Amino acid sequence: MNWFAEFPGGLDRMVDALVRALPAQGVTVRGLVAGSENVRISTHGTITPFATPDAPILQRISKLRRAADRLRTERVPDVIAAHFALYAAPLFGKFADVPKVIHFHGPWGDETAFGARNRVNAAVKRAIERHTYRRGKLHIVLSQAFAGVLQRYGVDAGTIRIVPGCVDAERFGIDVDRRTARAALGLSQDRPVIFCVRRLVPRMGLEDLIEAMVLVRRAVPEALLAIAGKGPLAAALQALIEQRGLSQHVRLAGFVADEALPLWYRAANLSVVPTVALEGFGLTTIESLAAGTPVLVTPVDGLPEAVVPLDPQLVLEACGARALAAGLADTLLGRRVVPGEAACREYARSHFDLPVIAAKVATVYREAIEAP
Repeated sequence: MNWFAEFPGGLDRMVDALVRALPAQGVTVRGLVAGSENVRISTHGTITPFATPDAPILQRISKLRRAADRLRTERVPDVIAAHFALYAAPLFGKFADVPKVIHFHGPWGDETAFGARNRVNAAVKRAIERHTYRRGKLHIVLSQAFAGVLQRYGVDAGTIRIVPGCVDAERFGIDVDRRTARAALGLSQDRPVIFCVRRLVPRMGLEDLIEAMVLVRRAVPEALLAIAGKGPLAAALQALIEQRGLSQHVRLAGFVADEALPLWYRAANLSVVPTVALEGFGLTTIESLAAGTPVLVTPVDGLPEAVVPLDPQLVLEACGARALAAGLADTLLGRRVVPGEAACREYARSHFDLPVIAAKVATVYREAIEAP
């Protein structure tokens, strides 16, 4: 969709991670992405930027097809791995005989429709998705929950393989204690800190999380919630914070640079993922665990699958402000016992580290190549 270094996002972080990790699994990677010429330079030619993300859509598609022609001239690939339906659909005809593996990160059209009034745009996106997904030989999804979602597009369940998200466990597992992390970020050493990383859009449940802090504050008066991210809800969320009298208890941290994220996780007592819909996996869950910080999640889609094997206590009883408040307050007060730092780190490293997940992805690619 975009290159992570230029437009950070969960999908793009995973693609960036796989590009770096797959060669160790015997997979030579070439990629096409919307980005600047810096992408080609920083990846030493591994990734080709076919157009800038803000170019008109028809121009992007035209340049994408020309870039694909050049790559095909160099060498016809053994397998096509598609991560974004809009850019995959125009290319499939050019590689008609090449097996295709579709990485399904989430329902693009449904995400657009959530909380929106104009449904036409979402309908067009769903049509593109349906066209694309049905042409995959195999499909990789992040969770069993999203395997079910993918089947709604008419995809055969027998072609679906579950491979969860990945994290660079070493990068997030920094050897920094909480006091040092807080000092670096200018946070109080004495207050319990809750951290949340989300795009500021309706389906993320951030309104519920802010409302929950009204109740959390009563049980834990010094509690501080920091929400990192940017998006169209920023002004509305800030207004809600002020309306509820939470200016000293909820802080919108804005965009947090990628290199600072491990520090934020380390600085927090716990993190939270309050999503209310369309969460295939929740990459921030394993980022937090890799940093050694327990994470509470709502019982939505793939979120429980990511954390239940570590401890079912990490899954809240329900969505909404009351369930969030009860889980957060009880954890901060020690009434809800969650895994410690060492257990969180080991779980993330053994189940979701880059080499672990890259090996599983490579296995699916080989299956697509070898299957009749």
